[in-house]
Amino acid sequence: MRPQHLVLAIACLAAFIVSDHAATAQEQRAPVSQCQAIAQTIPKATFASFSGAQPVAPAVSEGEDVKFTFLGHSTFEIDTPAGIIIATDYNGWYRPAALPDVVTMNKAHTTHFTLTPEPGIKHVLHGWSDVPGEAAKIDLVVGDAHIRNIATDIRFSYGLGGSQQNGNSIFVFEIAGLCIGHLGHLHYELTDTHYTEIGRLDVVMVPVDGGLTMGADSMSRVIKRLRSSLILPMHRRGPPVSAFVAMFGKDFDVAYAPDDSITVSMRTLPKKPLIYVMKGVQ
Repeated sequence: MRPQHLVLAIACLAAFIVSDHAATAQEQRAPVSQCQAIAQTIPKATFASFSGAQPVAPAVSEGEDVKFTFLGHSTFEIDTPAGIIIATDYNGWYRPAALPDVVTMNKAHTTHFTLTPEPGIKHVLHGWSDVPGEAAKIDLVVGDAHIRNIATDIRFSYGLGGSQQNGNSIFVFEIAGLCIGHLGHLHYELTDTHYTEIGRLDVVMVPVDGGLTMGADSMSRVIKRLRSSLILPMHRRGPPVSAFVAMFGKDFDVAYAPDDSITVSMRTLPKKPLIYVMKGVQ
């Protein structure tokens, strides 16, 4: 082989290796959160820059309607346009009629998780890490749903005192253009960093127990800051839902639903923030 041909062959091989590595990096790059990117316009928070970032393996919906069904305690069934079934704070007691594709869990209390879920569930997402103090890291696409988490601290249970770092997770589901959040067993008011990580939430599922998580006044401040269009109360224990609703003024509408489900889309989101109390939470 002539020297110039050898040089050309080496250059071609190097170009192929660089191209192959670039393709591999592109495949392995995590999906970009559109809910965080759009939320840069929200006041009181400095959001991360997403300039130049492009979504990889985006969650694409064939329709626009997302259905929420309250199953009990903190468990909602979320049905996506593509037919993906998600169950939140899954403890095995409150189950969708069909086997879910994805279940999210919290380890704040045993009523928010199970270590023995049905074997057929493809994605069991823990909101905690097995390494003490370490945050769970979830960022994946399942069908037309992009699912990620934001870790928060929790108080130790049963009056032991103190806090467990990163023991709770807020799960965010990005489906059909909607940004959907489940606050889990939230014990402390969120920081600016948390709001930055969450981004925009169109729909939020919020515990309204009045103290097992946070008091109504603290929880209401979180909801007012999030400025979601649709607020779905859950985890009611002790005080009536009205104690939570009383924290909001004329800027929020309130509706007490006759059933346990609601279907929404980007087109049908309330123009004014709506606290929608489903049957079973009332």
